[in-house]
Amino acid sequence: MPTQFDQVTSPFDAAAATYDADFSSTRLGRWMREAVWQQIGGLFQPGDHILDLGCGTGEDALWLARRGVAVTAVDRSAAMLAVARQKLAGAPLVDFIQTDLCELGNLPDQPEHRAFEQRCYDGALANFGALNCLPDRRLLARWLARRVKPGGSIALVLMGPVCAWEIGWHLLHGDMRRAMRRMRAGQHAHTGGGGSTLVWFPSAKRLCTEFAPYFRPAGQYAIGGLLPPPYLEPVASRFSQLFMTLALLDRRLAHIWPLALLSDHYLVIFERCHDQ
Repeated sequence: MPTQFDQVTSPFDAAAATYDADFSSTRLGRWMREAVWQQIGGLFQPGDHILDLGCGTGEDALWLARRGVAVTAVDRSAAMLAVARQKLAGAPLVDFIQTDLCELGNLPDQPEHRAFEQRCYDGALANFGALNCLPDRRLLARWLARRVKPGGSIALVLMGPVCAWEIGWHLLHGDMRRAMRRMRAGQHAHTGGGGSTLVWFPSAKRLCTEFAPYFRPAGQYAIGGLLPPPYLEPVASRFSQLFMTLALLDRRLAHIWPLALLSDHYLVIFERCHDQ
């Protein structure tokens, strides 16, 4: 059924056709996604129904559905959802909603949206920077608090304000502006295919503040603490054995708090509070 967003372009539309080749299927992209899956593997059980916020091309939804978890996959980009629908064709455990995360709670009065808004979920996932596209996440936290069951888990993966690899790489090449870009609010970032969007880089501490008092942090992990950002894939391919070793160490050390402060992405797992 068409929605109010069908005729609205998303900065991620142009990237949809090549997103999996450019990220999901690369060494760094695959290692980082598998690192997230390792940490969230025990959160969602067969029979659960969760939200996948900013689902992109559906890689996480596919992984969850294969584990018996029902997924409502949400994304603003019609092109991303088209790829996801094709990838998940025939998967009875996955349904899709096209909307901007800023519009949650203000959707058109249509049957699919009413069902989406009224459903109670066992948890939620927002992977690889979907929430970096929001200048503030407090409205989203309140919306999720009304829809995630008490005791339910949400797993949020964001790009942090300090990435040691990124800073070192750009300083080595004499580019101070790019080295420090994450420390400036509301930066334009390339989305692929010539598109760009504004992004913000909140710290894990700020994220926890935004999701309180509805959710309490239950774990924080580095995703790519020892690995370079995905756009440095050619470097990882050139020194594949070294980076394979670093990827294994990255998973073993992911729980060490300082590493998460310096990683390309970080994962915070929250539990829905019972008393809010």
